[in-house]
Amino acid sequence: MKKSGADILWECLVREGVEVVFGLPGGAIMPAYDAMLNYPVHHVLVRHEQGAAHMADGYARASGKVGVAIATSGPGATNLVTGIATAMMDSSPIVCITGQVHAHLIGGDAFQETDVTGITLPITKHNYLITRADEIARAVREAFYIARSGRPGPVLIDICKNAQVEDVEFEYPEKISLPGYRPPRSAPKADLQRAVDLFEKAQRPVILAGHGVLMSHAMEELQMLAVKTHTPVAMTLLGLGAFPASHPLSLGMMGMHGEAYCNLAIHNADLLVALGMRFDDRVTGNLRNYAPHARKIHIEIDPSEVHKNVQVDVPLVGDLKTVLRDLIPMLDEYDHEEWQQQIQAWRSDTQERDILSWPDDGNLYTAKVIHDIWEATRGEAIVATGVGQHQMWTAQYYRFDQPYRLITSGGAGAMGFGLPSAIGAWFAHPDREVWVVDGDGSFQMTQAELSTAVQEGANVKICIMNNHFLGMVRQWQEFFFESRYAGTPLRGPDFVKIAEAHEIPARRVTEPEQVKSALEFAHQTPGPVLLDFHVLREEAVYPMVPTGADLSMMIRRPVRGAAE
Repeated sequence: MKKSGADILWECLVREGVEVVFGLPGGAIMPAYDAMLNYPVHHVLVRHEQGAAHMADGYARASGKVGVAIATSGPGATNLVTGIATAMMDSSPIVCITGQVHAHLIGGDAFQETDVTGITLPITKHNYLITRADEIARAVREAFYIARSGRPGPVLIDICKNAQVEDVEFEYPEKISLPGYRPPRSAPKADLQRAVDLFEKAQRPVILAGHGVLMSHAMEELQMLAVKTHTPVAMTLLGLGAFPASHPLSLGMMGMHGEAYCNLAIHNADLLVALGMRFDDRVTGNLRNYAPHARKIHIEIDPSEVHKNVQVDVPLVGDLKTVLRDLIPMLDEYDHEEWQQQIQAWRSDTQERDILSWPDDGNLYTAKVIHDIWEATRGEAIVATGVGQHQMWTAQYYRFDQPYRLITSGGAGAMGFGLPSAIGAWFAHPDREVWVVDGDGSFQMTQAELSTAVQEGANVKICIMNNHFLGMVRQWQEFFFESRYAGTPLRGPDFVKIAEAHEIPARRVTEPEQVKSALEFAHQTPGPVLLDFHVLREEAVYPMVPTGADLSMMIRRPVRGAAE
């Protein structure tokens, strides 16, 4: 049967299970948009294409499915780039579809012509330039397979306008052949035995759980490993929720703004078992003195990550869930009581100094607001964040006991991620509340998507931590640049009035005693709600590992009442 390239595109998307796409139309993609009306796919009209990529990303992280963004050529395509880079850094499976000028015009600087495949080559798992309609079906089939298999990531399909309008015979490719792309499954038995030998010798082991645990759906196996070997579990920012925060073996978040007792445990460990994480600089600190006493096991599906930043003793390349299922039966039960006692001593000091503590001095503290959000939602909400201090406080004070609840930009650190990713997450779970925790600086980067939230009736509760600063940069300026605040004081708009202009219910919160009633108001009000929290201007996130320092050299909050 003959179909147009545009019809083939949507036919393939529907067969891949796509129910919603996020995008914004334009000239080069108009044939595809026209054909879309013939298919059971819901289109979410964004106000900026960056929002489309972030929504697709949030949808993918919350649902486990591939998210889809669609845009026109030129500026439409380039506006996707930040979102694509974010998905690449955080291994999020999205497919971005862009229109392109007619094939015969490529290279002639036609109107809105941009080499988007060249631009995105370093930030996609793969990309395609489609010049003929008969290339579309295979490209879509392969793109979805590549995006969600192995280490997930973004794929871009750039479709020339002529390919969208051509009529060709259509046959859906049920099978694909990618001989050069074979994601590994499990590790050799001999390597598994080497890992067992290290477990048997260890007295101070720590498990490092990364985003790969969630992507491999290996949460149950992680708990089995931790409990059987009595090994505490530290998590990366994107690994939060992979292991329950309330579990006695949980160390919480590691790294630059991780809990102090967690970092001290890693620094003093004699065995690190890294699961689906890549040893990035925000996790390790100074590599020369990273866990200097520890042997290291690294279970990772992407062989390019093994030995890239940290030399390990036993690399186990394969699907994390499969490798753990093979490894756990080979292990004995172990008891590390002295190690647990030492960690508990560090934990008590951390709770006193660095987290779970704020002064009762009449000021509104971001940490307390986030703690109250956690209590108000019973820890069950999906929480999307922007990037900045509020992101780190969310990681510390919202205790994630369940997986797939935190949606945040880790590797790219993309300010503006919060609101659009929350809208995408809500489309994955429209029966749930999705809460946005954002800063006044980060929120303004994509605040136009308030209109999208209203148009779609998205049940997102937006909490802006408004300190009138670019807070994280200001903190660095305070600590390392003699408090010379260059470019960080922020005169923001009236967010309540902006919300009301969008017909979004909103409240301004300036006093600690107003917080809980405001959160209840948001919970009881259907659809999007905005809360503008005027928090203390010059808070700092503690602890903090300075650039170039190892994990034991944290800047800690001074003990209250003691001389600084």
